[in-house]
Amino acid sequence: MKKNADILVIDDEQVIVDAVVKICALDNYSVDVALNAKTGLEKIANHHYPIIISDIMMPDGDGFEILEAVKKKKEDSALIMATGFSTVENAVNSLYKGAVSFIPKPFTVDELLSTVYRVNNFQKIMGKQKLIIQQQKNDEILFVACPSKYLRLGYSTWMFQEREGTVLVGMCDIYMKTIDSIQQIELLNREDEIAQGISCASFICANDRNHRILAPLSGRIVEVNETIKNNPSLIEKDPYFEGWIYRVIPANIEYEIKYLIPCSSDRI
Repeated sequence: MKKNADILVIDDEQVIVDAVVKICALDNYSVDVALNAKTGLEKIANHHYPIIISDIMMPDGDGFEILEAVKKKKEDSALIMATGFSTVENAVNSLYKGAVSFIPKPFTVDELLSTVYRVNNFQKIMGKQKLIIQQQKNDEILFVACPSKYLRLGYSTWMFQEREGTVLVGMCDIYMKTIDSIQQIELLNREDEIAQGISCASFICANDRNHRILAPLSGRIVEVNETIKNNPSLIEKDPYFEGWIYRVIPANIEYEIKYLIPCSSDRI
């Protein structure tokens, strides 16, 4: 019996599909393709793909239809949404609705391989977590959930509103578990602006992969946690407290908060 491909890419642009196939082959991933949403939905219905990369806007459908099909099938496939700059808001919304990650179009080789690497590790972690729950091994902890008063952007970053009107921004522990040991951190500076869903920092890891960090909200940076620059392991050891990244004055929190997931729901 022929083995299903590791990845299904759904995109109406042949150049994007060809690029995904060639780039993913560098890390020995096999890739199946669909050049429209209809074909993609048919392939999802008939085959299991651990990872699906879907364009967010196509002539005959969109990435949200793909996401709903993945959720309904309940086969633990992880969706990566591909999006242009003009549709970043839709991509952020896709994280709220259950996509694991998204990549910009056009993307670099490193951006695609780093994203697939994280999502592949995410799948392994969630598979082990599911087994732990089934076996009721409550003493085994693979990752630490965000504190209940925090809000998170998908599975990547979190924000916490302080009494002074500022917001702390940091990393979700499960994201940290999908990457290797951090060797170097590239941060923005005080007074720089960040935008929801846009990269606001990057981690260069032991395997030379560069992982971009998505801002959970828009605003102006008023303080950078300088400690983590000299001690990157602090983010890995204590991502929710001492390992915070930025203190920010939010620009549009009343609007953007609708795309953030309350961490209290992780405990229901």
